[in-house]
Parts: sequence; structure tokens; C-alpha cells
Amino acid sequence: MKSQIQHIIMGLLLTPGMIFSVHAEDPAKPPVEKPLYSQTQCEGTYPHHLQGLCVDGLGNIFWSFTTELVKTNSAGKVLVKIPVGNHHGDLCYHEGKVFVAVNFGDFNNPEGKADSWVYVYDAAKLLLIAKHQTPEVTFGAGGIACHAGKYIVVGGLPEGVNENYLYEYDSSFKFIKKHVLKSGYTLMGIQTAAYAENQWWFGCYGSKLLKADMNFNFTAKYDLDCALGIDQVNENMLLIGRNTKNDKRYTGEAVLAVPDAVKGFVIRK
Repeated sequence: MKSQIQHIIMGLLLTPGMIFSVHAEDPAKPPVEKPLYSQTQCEGTYPHHLQGLCVDGLGNIFWSFTTELVKTNSAGKVLVKIPVGNHHGDLCYHEGKVFVAVNFGDFNNPEGKADSWVYVYDAAKLLLIAKHQTPEVTFGAGGIACHAGKYIVVGGLPEGVNENYLYEYDSSFKFIKKHVLKSGYTLMGIQTAAYAENQWWFGCYGSKLLKADMNFNFTAKYDLDCALGIDQVNENMLLIGRNTKNDKRYTGEAVLAVPDAVKGFVIRK
């Protein structure tokens, strides 16, 4: 009986529209289901649009609204909110830290007038703990993802350039390599990035989602809007960013999606 309970605790149970973790403090009592992630609206409104989101696997969501960085619980209640420099873009979580792609220069300028950085925040209180300059991101750092000890920074693209660029860094943000993604032109480059289902996913304006294999070989392009955030929440589910604008202010939302071979992702209703 005990081994059965332990097996359940180690798993994740899915119901339509919601992800559940299982927890039992007393082995003599039946397991208690606790909601981890579901379709969620971020509390509050913001002067700039959503740039990206990520999760820590503990029930928290991190949101970048260009000039405000926000941490909420899984229900969208704000736990921490701080003002940040314009332009804070897409972000990712790794080992207690939140990494944000930042550009203070000119996006998409063919002369390369960006001022690209990765800012690192402590995930508990969103305290800024490090800054890494990434001058290799010529057209402006706009997104970041982490997998297997490497960080991939993505960003802007001048009009007419028929490929995208992925900039690989090690854990100390030493530049390793520039990868060329044979994706064709996408509007203003790539906005968001994530690694899920043993693939790289890249969200672009114009409702285009790009997919590449683990070696950054381009494999597919879908008509799907993931430009405001993508992150994996478990082996079978992802969280996609959305926002709405009312009275010149924005509200952020996270929706659940499952990978689909034909459509890229399918949003869970």
C-alpha cells in the first residue's frame, strides 16, 4: 500500500484544463489533490504588453510586462512585483533564478544598434543578482530559454533577412556559438523560446511558431500565436501567454496547451 501511495505522489494527474500534483502528509490518509497550474489570469493591469512567462514547477508563474516583472501563484495572485528597465523581454526559470532577455538599444536595426543583456533575478523576491552583457545578439535580445546547461538567447531581425539566429551561452554566459535557423523571415525575429518534447519552440509575431530539433535544425513552422510566452509545465503540457488591452493597459493570461504534430500546439479549453 505504501509503495502504491509513493508511486502516486511521484506522478502528475491531469484533468481537462488543469494540472494536479498529489500530496499526502500522512501515509494513513488518502492522497490530496492540489492544483498546480491551470488557465490563469495575472492579477492587475500593466502599461505595456506581456513579453513572456515561465514557471518554477512549484506553482509559481513569472510574467514580464516590458517594464514590470511579476511573480504570482498558480491562481494569478501577485506575490512580488517590481519595476524594471524598458525593454525586459521573455524569461526563463532555472535553479532558483529567473533569467530575462533585456535590450536597451534599437531592435531590428540592420546596423546592429542593440544593447543586449541577460538580467538574473532571485526567484524568491525578484532581487536583481547579476547582469550579463550579450553583444552577440546584434538585433536586440528579446527571449531566452534554458536546457541541459545551455542558455539560448533570441531576438530581433531586420526586415528581409530570411533566417533567424539563436545565440548559445554556457552557465556563466560565456558565448559559445551562433546558430542559424533556416526558418525564413519572421516579423521582428523571435520573441519567445522554450525547450519541450525534446524540441526547441520559438514564438514569433505574426502568429508564427517555429520548431527545431535539439541540434537547432529547423523542422516546422505553424500558424499559431506563441509570441507572448511559452514554457513547459510537465511532459505533456505547456503554458502559453496571452494578453488583452483595455483603456491603454494590459492584462496577462496563461493558457494550457498540448503539443500536436499537425498544429504545433492545441489549446486546452
